[in-house]
Amino acid sequence: MTPKERVHAIIRGDFHDRPAVTPIFMAWAANFIGRTYRDYYLDGDVLVESQLAVARAFHLDQVSAISDPWREASAYGMEFDYPEHGVGKPHGPLIQSAEHISRIRAFEIENAPRPRQRVESVRKMAQAVGQTHSVLGWVEGPLAEYADLRGVESMFMDLIDEPEMYLGAVGPLVDNAIRFARAQVEAGADVIGVGDAVASLVSPQMYEQFVLPFEKRLFDAIHEAGAAVKLHICGDITNNISLIAKTGCDILDADWMVSLEKARATVGPDVTLCGNFDPTAVLLQGTPQEVAEAARKCIETGGPRFILQPGCEVPPGTPEQNIRAFCPCDGCLIPEQLGTA
Repeated sequence: MTPKERVHAIIRGDFHDRPAVTPIFMAWAANFIGRTYRDYYLDGDVLVESQLAVARAFHLDQVSAISDPWREASAYGMEFDYPEHGVGKPHGPLIQSAEHISRIRAFEIENAPRPRQRVESVRKMAQAVGQTHSVLGWVEGPLAEYADLRGVESMFMDLIDEPEMYLGAVGPLVDNAIRFARAQVEAGADVIGVGDAVASLVSPQMYEQFVLPFEKRLFDAIHEAGAAVKLHICGDITNNISLIAKTGCDILDADWMVSLEKARATVGPDVTLCGNFDPTAVLLQGTPQEVAEAARKCIETGGPRFILQPGCEVPPGTPEQNIRAFCPCDGCLIPEQLGTA
C-alpha cells in the first residue's frame, strides 16, 4: 500500500495496513537541510527540498505546503518584516476600521507572489512524489484570515459589537480561499489543509454563527475540486468539536490538550481524527521511550480512522531520535503499530 493510498483508505474507512504518519514539519525541516525558517517560507524551492528530505528520512505518508499564516495576507496588501528565525511580523493591521473592508478584494493568484509560490511548491512536490505520497496544500480558514488582517483583539470586538464588519469581509475572504485551494488542487494537492487556529477561542454560539457556515462553504468547494479537507484548529477545541464535525472536513486535527477519547466519543467512528501528543512536553523535552508510549496510546485511542502526528508543529530543536521513535523508519519504537517489526 502506498502512503497516498493509505491516507485515503483511512479517510474512507476502508482497509489499510497501518495508521498514516503525518507530522507537521516547517522550521525543523528547514534546519534539517541546513536552512533557516525564513528560507523555508520565503523560498518555495527550500520548502520543497525540506519536505522531500523529511519524508524520505522518516518514511512519512504526506508532504506539506504549510509554511506560515501570511501568504494570503500579503496578497491583500499587508506588509511584513521577516526575521531569520521566526514568523513574519506585520507592520500593522490591514483593516483598521469599517471603511477598510473594501480592501478585501479578489486577488489573482498569478499576480500574488506568495500565494503563487505555494502553488508552485505544491506542483513541484506533486511532480516528485505525488504518485506515491499525499500532497497537502494549505489555506487559511475564514476566521483566522480575518484575524490576520484585523488583529485578534479587534476581531473579537467586531464579533461582539460590530458583527456586520466581519460578515461584510468573510464572503470575499472565502471566495479567495476557494480560488487559492482550487489552484493547489489543480497543481496536484490531494488534500487541502485549512488552518483556523483562532476558532478555538470562540464560544460554541459564536462558532456556529460566525465560523461553521463559512468553513463548510470552503470545504464543499474543495470537495467539488476533487480534494479531501484537513482542518487544523490549534488549541483546545473540546467545547466546539461537535460543531466542527459538522463542517464536512475529512480529517480533524486534535491539538495535544484535546482528549482523544472524548473527541472520538463526540464525533463518532466515521470521522478521521489526527493527533495528538504534546509537541513540547513530550516530543521536544521527553525521551524516545516517552514519545513512543504517547504515540502508542494515541493509536489505541484513535481507532481505525486515525492518523498519527503530534498535536501541532514539530518544534525546532527536537531530537531526531524522538521523531524516529514514532515514525515508520529506522529507530521506530512502535514497530507493531506501524508495521516495521
